[in-house]
Amino acid sequence: MEIFSERLKALRLEHNLTLSDLAKALNVSVIAVSRWENKQRTPNIETLKDIALYFSVKF
Repeated sequence: MEIFSERLKALRLEHNLTLSDLAKALNVSVIAVSRWENKQRTPNIETLKDIALYFSVKF
């Protein structure tokens, strides 16, 4: 099973999104998305829900 950071980056790239694109869509900073992808931080539960809804994946 992939860990969150790897899956997030894979989804972002599959959808041809930049860090900036995803940050804007989720209303967060580019730094936040970068930190999630680099295993430095984990988003809160509400943001996780937003990410799942954005990419149409189950959570």
